[in-house]
Amino acid sequence: MSAQLITRFKNITTDGAIIEVVVWKVPNPVPPTEHGYKYRAVYVVDGIRVVGFDNERGKGDHCHLEGREVPYIFTSVEQLIEDFITAVAARREP
Repeated sequence: MSAQLITRFKNITTDGAIIEVVVWKVPNPVPPTEHGYKYRAVYVVDGIRVVGFDNERGKGDHCHLEGREVPYIFTSVEQLIEDFITAVAARREP
């Protein structure tokens, strides 16, 4: 089985921020993760990553919140997207 695209979304907001989510179902987990997904979700304002969720080989699941990298517990694609949306909404200007 080759990688299968699950979802891809990119939006440039009216204020120029970028919101992008890409999720792939992969044949083998990305070490050290045990689930079968490769993903990235990012919110960029003025060229600076404000929020990011990804699973990088060797690092596993983690998120970037305002310059800090912290572990992330991946449970499902749906939860990942919900967590990303919540993190972005908390940091968007009113």
